[in-house]
Amino acid sequence: MAKKEKSEYIIQAVSHALDLLEQFHGEVDELGVTELSKRLKLHKNNVFRLLATLESRGYIEQNRATENYRLGLKSLELGQTFIKQMGLLRQAKPILEKLVGACNETSYVAIFKDGYIVYLDVVETDLTVRVVSRVGSRLPAYCTASGKVHLAHMSDEEVDALLPGKELKAYTPNTMVDRDKLKQELRKVAEAGYAIDDEEVDVGVRCIAAPIRDYTRRIVGAVSISGPGMRFSDERLEKELIPLAIQAGEELSTRLGYHK
Repeated sequence: MAKKEKSEYIIQAVSHALDLLEQFHGEVDELGVTELSKRLKLHKNNVFRLLATLESRGYIEQNRATENYRLGLKSLELGQTFIKQMGLLRQAKPILEKLVGACNETSYVAIFKDGYIVYLDVVETDLTVRVVSRVGSRLPAYCTASGKVHLAHMSDEEVDALLPGKELKAYTPNTMVDRDKLKQELRKVAEAGYAIDDEEVDVGVRCIAAPIRDYTRRIVGAVSISGPGMRFSDERLEKELIPLAIQAGEELSTRLGYHK
């Protein structure tokens, strides 16, 4: 069976909504329904429905004085998130490369989003036995080193609100599913300044992560080193990998304007 082209999956209404948003560029700050209808070659009723949908989500707002429409605050938030992530990625890349140069193990930069860790970038080891790249994937925060780094600096109430259901899902026999034990570990993480994933997501894979802070002292991400357990002995973690991860986190934080 032939693989479908991505263009065959396009949803027309979503495409029209994005076309509408893209009309607000350069010097254009406000547009009316009639003008948008001409530009998009769509019936006014369709344009109005698109505007109503986007307005309900905060991406478009109406100027009550002119009855024209303009971009809403959600569009600004989306843009700011992109800028922050791009700033983090731009600063992180050379540090990840330096980290891999020092230990020759796969290193990541990740961010926290709605109880999950999202891996934004990676520099891989050149060793044959390595972990599968997680870039673009989303994993629960409670069983990842990068996730624990974020959770460790939240209140018990915030952690409870983020953890799903009563029972935490066990991905491996090592996954910590007891909330109280997890909170005890998070307190240790906050004190130590790093977190370990001890084969809690994938059997045979260990990971060490340290926080990345920005100029407001807020944790905006985590830098981590990941690899097969056979190379990540406790001794190597203590003597080499933990200091390297902490150093990388501090260096990246400094680049983002953080001062102790």
